[in-house]
Amino acid sequence: MTTPAVSIVMAAYNGAGLVGETIASLQAQSFNDFEIVVVDDRSTDDTLAVLRGIDDPRLRVIESETNQGPVRARNRAFAAARGRYIAGLDQDDLCRPERLARQVAYLEANPDTVLLGTAAAALEDGRLSATSHAASSTPSLIEWLLRIENPLVWSSVMIRADAARQLDPFTRPAILYAEDFDLYHRLARLGRIARLDDELLVYRRHCGGASQRYVDTMRANAALVLAEAYRDLFGDEAHDVARLVVHHIMGQEPVPNRVALLQLGSALARLQEDFLSTRTIDAESLTLIRWETARRWGRVGRAALRTGTIGLGDAVAVRPDHLGLGHAGVEQLVMSRLIGGARSAIKRTK
Repeated sequence: MTTPAVSIVMAAYNGAGLVGETIASLQAQSFNDFEIVVVDDRSTDDTLAVLRGIDDPRLRVIESETNQGPVRARNRAFAAARGRYIAGLDQDDLCRPERLARQVAYLEANPDTVLLGTAAAALEDGRLSATSHAASSTPSLIEWLLRIENPLVWSSVMIRADAARQLDPFTRPAILYAEDFDLYHRLARLGRIARLDDELLVYRRHCGGASQRYVDTMRANAALVLAEAYRDLFGDEAHDVARLVVHHIMGQEPVPNRVALLQLGSALARLQEDFLSTRTIDAESLTLIRWETARRWGRVGRAALRTGTIGLGDAVAVRPDHLGLGHAGVEQLVMSRLIGGARSAIKRTK
């Protein structure tokens, strides 16, 4: 049996209405040297019948004896995968025709990269829109953003199988709904993480998605991942810092008061200083890191101003040094947006 270049791994559960379209998006790929390994996690609808009805020798369907959840089902698909690259894909997302070809080409040309994602468009209620992720990236930016958010969509990633097989398990069931975020952090110890900036994936956003239904579990487990990453820098305070970042940077919840805003700003400044001092950062990456950090800090300030948990004076006074870094244009833009947010909040109270 010929070994495929790429193995697409998928956990399927009660996705009969969408999984056929997802598989069709793979069949339309310009790159054909792949297999699709799907583990049906004991679906109670017609998912298994839909999968069995697809006539494609590249599709391998494994029927789970019991329902074990998406992480264990995906791990089982990974264990059965034979390709030298592993591509993630959820049962309801759609790949653009050039996705696999572009990712394989990049990984072949960049042997130090162990994981490559792509930009994604969001599909909701029949409409496509951009996600809130950074529009432009470099590997250094993606690696920085991993310290404060999840900059990659799971269904867009492709991983070197030899790197992935160094992990045991592939994805950790204990980190449910943040297992992809955890995987990226674990893989970052083995090589570079990068992203293609073209939208090569369409991510379905709907009320049935796990990311919408299990927010509390996802945030708690994401905080565990970041606390582990922050341990050397923050010691016993690592988990408290991680919770601040998860709730207010990742979750975009308004900070409750000026003290929390100051704590968050100080943590961001310290995290960025540590990141920049321990790596060689090129000029393009440094500009993007400054810009994207400032953009997120501005978002934190605007959310708090809109809800009235801080005043404009607090937003100005608690501005951390990391917004500067000699990048005055970003600083001025952030402040103008903060002021605009405050004016909108004032108008709504009249």
